[in-house]
Amino acid sequence: MYPMTGPSPAPGDGPPEHPEAQPLTGLRAAARRLLLRGSAEPEAGRGESTSADGAQDASIPAPDAQVPRLLQQAAAWSWRLLLIGLVIYITFRLAVDLRLVVLPFIAAMLLTALLQPLAARLRRSGLRPLLATWCTFLLAIIVVAGAITLFADRVSADYSTLAAEIQHTAGEVQRSLAGAPFHLNAAKLRQYYNDLVRYMSQHKSQIAGTVLAGGKYALEFLADLVLMLFITFFLIKDGGRIWWFLIHRLPPQARRRVANAGDNAWRALVNYIRGTTVVASIHALFLGLAMWLLGLPLLVPLIVLVFIAAYVPIIGILVVGALAIVIALATKGWVAAVILLGVLILENQIEGHLLQPLVVGRIVKLHPLAIILVLAVGAIIAGIPGAIVAVPLAAVITYAWPALRSDGDPR
Repeated sequence: MYPMTGPSPAPGDGPPEHPEAQPLTGLRAAARRLLLRGSAEPEAGRGESTSADGAQDASIPAPDAQVPRLLQQAAAWSWRLLLIGLVIYITFRLAVDLRLVVLPFIAAMLLTALLQPLAARLRRSGLRPLLATWCTFLLAIIVVAGAITLFADRVSADYSTLAAEIQHTAGEVQRSLAGAPFHLNAAKLRQYYNDLVRYMSQHKSQIAGTVLAGGKYALEFLADLVLMLFITFFLIKDGGRIWWFLIHRLPPQARRRVANAGDNAWRALVNYIRGTTVVASIHALFLGLAMWLLGLPLLVPLIVLVFIAAYVPIIGILVVGALAIVIALATKGWVAAVILLGVLILENQIEGHLLQPLVVGRIVKLHPLAIILVLAVGAIIAGIPGAIVAVPLAAVITYAWPALRSDGDPR
């Protein structure tokens, strides 16, 4: 065979195909493409099914998405409020168990709020902190001791007059009961008296237990009084240092916020005590004037009691007013008692709807409705101590909360 003289074909180039073989070659290429596509489709199908499953999983809503948004928010707030309520309940129970410490501390805080402005003014005038504290503390003790001395002196001076007027009134009441419509003569009254004595002798153990309980409470009161005076002295002297010791380890931003909130809360407490003192003075003035016009004995002791009782909103005036009505009934008869009852009711309404909301509320900047509701809630929860603490606590929270939420700017 002769060698080819033309150019040799490239490795990828096959011999020139016949024109009739070109359709067959095209069919083989199409079949090859179909085979390759068929082998790739399962993998693609699996990928598509995976993505489809993923899309299907994404399309299924989460359980929380099926709950309305308002209900989600209500549920979130509910368990948080329940937790806060549990903490408040535990705190209240601890305060009840530790009342021998908690009550003197609360009383000391209120007394410090009353005396601290005077001590601060003495310090600004140039006195040392210890000397300013002693001057303020001794002045308060002198005022209290003077009031107690005046109270005891007037009780001793008016006792004979009180006894004579009670005896005279008792005779008039006995004569009134002997007539129509009661028809109770001296024999029946003596029988009722004997029944009362017999009842007391039969229940001697219960009465003795009541007396012992009263003696126990008296000892607790004396211990609380000593502890209150002790705490008050050191709060007036070192209140600022104690507060700084409690907050100085906080981060700077948090420390500024807490310090600002503490200043606002303390100003609110001081303003509340000032407003309550104004209300107590108004009560003592008007009820004292009414009792003076009626000619009641024990006038000065009753005025002192009215002034002190005004620090227990609404309830204190009712208790002291009831005592004054009993004295008016025993000494001046039922007409004077009814007149004093009317004055007391009017005074109580003025206090609840005018003095407390306008005087205290304007100083503390609480709405009158808020003051009335807070007083009611405090009295229901903790009785007289709750009524005393309710309004100042609400004022402290109202003033301190915005400062805690602010950026801590000292201004």
